[in-house]
Amino acid sequence: MTAFGVRDPGRAGEQISLYTGNANPALARKIARYLGVPLGRCEVFEFANENIFVKILDNVRERDVFLIQPTCSPVQKSIMELLIMIDAFKRASAGRITAVVPYYAYGRSDKKDQPRVPITARLIADMISVAGADRVLTVDLHQGQIQGFFNIPVDELTAVTMLSNYFIRKQLEDTVVVTDLGYAKRARTFAELIDAPLAIIEKRRVGNSDRAELLNVIGDVRGRRAIVVDDEIVTAGTLMEMVRALEREGVSEIYACATHGVLPDPAIDRIRESALAEVVITDTIPLPPAKNLERIKVLSIAPLIGEAISRIHYGESVGALFASEMQLVSEMLLWDEEEQQQEHDDDPFRERTERGVAAPAPSGA
Repeated sequence: MTAFGVRDPGRAGEQISLYTGNANPALARKIARYLGVPLGRCEVFEFANENIFVKILDNVRERDVFLIQPTCSPVQKSIMELLIMIDAFKRASAGRITAVVPYYAYGRSDKKDQPRVPITARLIADMISVAGADRVLTVDLHQGQIQGFFNIPVDELTAVTMLSNYFIRKQLEDTVVVTDLGYAKRARTFAELIDAPLAIIEKRRVGNSDRAELLNVIGDVRGRRAIVVDDEIVTAGTLMEMVRALEREGVSEIYACATHGVLPDPAIDRIRESALAEVVITDTIPLPPAKNLERIKVLSIAPLIGEAISRIHYGESVGALFASEMQLVSEMLLWDEEEQQQEHDDDPFRERTERGVAAPAPSGA
């Protein structure tokens, strides 16, 4: 039983094959529970010489394989695991291989904006295609044109509706959505969904650092509750500059939300010491317990990805997911709340998975 009705686990279990690397096994387990299918068995570990070894422990010949692996920290290791696992499935004669990459690393390197620099986002796309993936499923790319770097089908989901619905349920009054120019299109959608005006902060990136120089706040924010919206929060340096700029403009309260919470150590310290009332992210990237501050709210993207996987597998429209977005997302948030109540239940495979062996199945499976 899922938030979208009764799913036939026998039918799905016979055909959908879910696997995960070591980047975010907790998300993979949630997707598997949502779909009502078990995670497949594989071994993914690193030798003492830092070479990665992969062995698929199931027969995947002609199976529809979905490999769940965000390219998050450690980024280079996560990318290599993804590529090697794709190659392993290809050589095991999988019928179709879908790389489910909730967080796509190197997304900022999507153009040649300086002399003699690479376009790394295109390089990663080429490697995924050459490794043998037949299609890619991802969430909120840094820029939409990255889809065009692939010569295979790409389905890009968005967490904007899920995030906006979370704030609708909070019933905040006098809100204003704040973003920078680079995220203005999706932020406008966010603002329309929560029925709030949009304000833009003009910024300029300083060299190749994570620091940005803020120039102007364009829009009326005084006396309002501001919701700062972006696709990802990395060091939170730019976010803190935006918070300070909004405080100078006289906002009454500040929230922040993003699809991807990269959050290296400096970000956690900055958020802890800031005036932010709450930071809302999704679990495309795992958040270690040590970084799980009380003011950080994590929404699970699992039901959205799970529903997309089901639709891809059965040849249904992924775009239809967003035709009646608000009702679907409301149900997804309810599923997430129920899931959080169960996430500490006994899982006989969790300990081994987190040691580096992805999703073993019971003996005799």
